[in-house]
Amino acid sequence: MEKRYRPDQVEGKIYQKWEEKGFFTPKIDKKKEPFCIIMPPPNANGSLHIGHALFVAVEDLIIRYQRMRGRAVLWLPGADHAGILTQVVFERELAKKGKTRFDLGREKFFQACFDFTQKNKEKMFSQLRALGASCDWTRAKFTLDKEVTKIVYDTFYHLYQEGLVYRDWRMVSWCPRCATALSDLEVVYKEEKGKLWYIAYPFVDGKGEIVVATTRPETMLGDTAVAVNPQDKRYRRLVGKKLRLPLVNREIPLIADEMVDPQFGTGAVKITPAHDPDDFVVGKRHHLPFIQVIGFDGKMTAAAGEEFADLPVKEAREKVVGALKKQGFLKKVKSYSHRVGHCERCKTTVEPLVSLQWFVKTKPLAKKAVEVVKKGKIKIIPRRFEKTYFRWLENIRDWCISRQLWWGHQLPIWYCGTKGLSELQKIMNPEIVKGQPEGCGKVFVGEKPPSRCPVCGNTRFIRDPDTFDTWFSSGQWPFSTLGFPKGKDYLYFYPTAVMETGYDILFFWVARMIMLGLYRTKKVPFRVVYLHGMVRDVFGQPMSKSRPETCVDPQETVKKYGADALRMALLYGSSAGNDVVVDEKKIEAMRNFANKIWNASRFIYLSCEAERWQIKEGKKSQEDKEILEELSATIAQVTGDIENYRFGQALESFYQFFWHEFCDVYLEKIKNRRQEALPVLLKVLSVSLRLLHPFAPFVSEAIYQLFVAHLKGKFGFEKDYLIVSPWPKEKFAK
Repeated sequence: MEKRYRPDQVEGKIYQKWEEKGFFTPKIDKKKEPFCIIMPPPNANGSLHIGHALFVAVEDLIIRYQRMRGRAVLWLPGADHAGILTQVVFERELAKKGKTRFDLGREKFFQACFDFTQKNKEKMFSQLRALGASCDWTRAKFTLDKEVTKIVYDTFYHLYQEGLVYRDWRMVSWCPRCATALSDLEVVYKEEKGKLWYIAYPFVDGKGEIVVATTRPETMLGDTAVAVNPQDKRYRRLVGKKLRLPLVNREIPLIADEMVDPQFGTGAVKITPAHDPDDFVVGKRHHLPFIQVIGFDGKMTAAAGEEFADLPVKEAREKVVGALKKQGFLKKVKSYSHRVGHCERCKTTVEPLVSLQWFVKTKPLAKKAVEVVKKGKIKIIPRRFEKTYFRWLENIRDWCISRQLWWGHQLPIWYCGTKGLSELQKIMNPEIVKGQPEGCGKVFVGEKPPSRCPVCGNTRFIRDPDTFDTWFSSGQWPFSTLGFPKGKDYLYFYPTAVMETGYDILFFWVARMIMLGLYRTKKVPFRVVYLHGMVRDVFGQPMSKSRPETCVDPQETVKKYGADALRMALLYGSSAGNDVVVDEKKIEAMRNFANKIWNASRFIYLSCEAERWQIKEGKKSQEDKEILEELSATIAQVTGDIENYRFGQALESFYQFFWHEFCDVYLEKIKNRRQEALPVLLKVLSVSLRLLHPFAPFVSEAIYQLFVAHLKGKFGFEKDYLIVSPWPKEKFAK
C-alpha cells in the first residue's frame, strides 16, 4: 500500500472498472424496489463549473446510498439544448468570425448549433465522469433527441386539442438583443437609479393642464390617454375632458381607472397601452388605441414621428426630454429608484411590447400542482419553499411558450399560406414568405401539414417559424426521457423518486415539471424535491456561465485535489436550500481528511501484512467494545441523516467518528496490542468504508480493493467491489 493517497493515479482506473462492470446500468427487476433520479440536464453550451459539481455530489450520494440498500437504481444523465442562452452564446462565436446567423440561414445555423452542443455535451459528460457521477450512460438523453421531441410535440397537440393552448395578442417582455419574447421568469429585475419626469398635458379647451410623472418619457409619444383614480377628488370633475399630447399634438381623453395609485407622482398617469403591462389592461378595458412607438429592434418606430424615428431608446429619451424642456412642458425632474427588467440570459433591458404569441392556460394545470404538494404526494425540502411555491402557482399568469429563435423545437404548427403569419414573423423570416401564396391562414397542428387545405384548397403550407420556450420541453424531462407512455423504463421507474436541483429554478422548471407531468401521465413526476443552494465564491458571488471568471473547471480542481476532496468540500456543513461557500482551504481540508483515511487504513494494512493476513477473532477489550458501540451509533446517525436529506450533517457525523473517535482515540489506545485488535480494526474499517462511499467514492473503493484481495468473505469484505456492497446495519459492527 502506497505511503500516500494519489487520486490522480487511481480515480480514472476505478471509474473505468465501475463502468465496464455495468454497475451504473440497472436491470428491470420486479423483485427489487426501483429508485430513479433524472439528472437536471446541464446546458450544452459550454463546460461545467464548480457550481455544477454540487448537484453531482448530492445526487451521486443519494444514488450510491440507494444502490447499497439493494434497490434497482437509475440515475439518468442528459443535456439541455437551452434555447435562448445557447443561441446567444453561439451567435457570439459567429460574431468573432464576422458572421451572423443570417449569413448561414436557418438550416445551416441549426446544424452548426447542433454540432456545437454535441461537442459541449461530450465535454460535460467527461467532467461528470471525473467527478465520479455513477450515471447510466447507456440511457443518456438530449432534449432534442427524436424520441424526446416526439413526446414534446405530442404534449402540445393534446393541450391544443383540449383548448389549453391559444394564440393571442398580448403584452410580453421582449428582449431586443435576443429578438424574442421572454416568459415572466426569464426577466430579472434590478434596482436602478433613474429619474421621474413631470410633464404637463394641457387641456384642449385651453383651461389649465394636468401634470403626469413618468420614468419613461420616450413612451409618451405612444400615449392614448391620461388616467386618474375615480376616488381622487382632485380630478373627479375633470374626467372625460380632452388633453393635447405634447410634441405629438394628438387629442387624448382623461379617464378614470382603479389601477391608478393616487399616491404616485401627481396621482395622474400617462397611458401607453402598447408599452406597459398595466396600461395594456387599461387600454383593453377602455377600448383605447394601441400605438407602438418602440420597435422590436429596440429603436423608435415611424409612429413616434419623423424627429424620433430610428433612434435607440436612450437617445430618443434624451431628445424627448430636450424637446419638452424647450417647449415648456417639462415641469420638474426628481431622482427616483425603480426596478428595471433585464433579460436573464443576455442582461439587455427588456421592452414590454404587444405581439402575437402562443400561450398555455396555466390555471387548471397549476391548481393540480398545488394540490399534490398540499396533500403530501410531493414533498419539498426544505419545507419553507412550499409557501413561495404556492404563492407563485396561485397567482400564475398564462405562459407564453413561443420564442422567436432558430435554435430549439420548432412549433408543430402549420398555416395555410402566409396569412397566418404575424407581421413580426414575416419581418424576421423573409425567406419563408417569398413566393408563397397568401392562403386563408387556417391553423393545423401536427408534425406534418395536410395535403390540401379543407377550407380553400391550397396545397402550400408554411410552418410557424417560432420555437418552444426551453422550459416547455424540459418541463417534460422526467417522463420524456423514460419512454412515456409504454416504455419499459417508464412503466418501472416512473414516478421517479427525487428531483434534486437548485432553489433558483423552483418556478422555472420544477413547478412546470409538476404541471406537465400531472397533465400527461396523471401521476406526480417525482415524490421528493430536494433544493440545494447556490455555490458561491469567498466574495459571495454565485458561480455562473455568464461570469467566466467564476467558471473554474471542476476537472482542474479534481486534478489538483481529487474528486473526493471537492465533493466533500461541497457537502461538509451544507444544508438544503442554503448557499454553499467553497474556497481552496476547504477543499484542502477535505483532501487532508481523505489522506487521514488512507493513512489509518495503511496502518491496518501493514498490521495485516505482518500477520500474513491470517487474522482470527479473539477476546474484545473494553476499548474494542467502546469503539464498536460508537460505530453502531455512527451507522444509525449517518443512515438517519441521509434518509432525512441532511447530507452535510451525515458527513460531519462520519468525520467526527473516523478522525476523532477512531484515529485520535482508539488507534492510540491499541498501538501496543494492534495485532490482537486486528479483527475489530477490520470490522471498523469495512463499515467505515461503506459509510464513506457515497461521499467519497474513489478513496473508499481504492482502499476496499486492497483489503478485499486478501480478505474476501471476511470482516465485512464480502463483495468484489465496494460500490455494490450492502449498506451496513447497526448490529453488523458488534
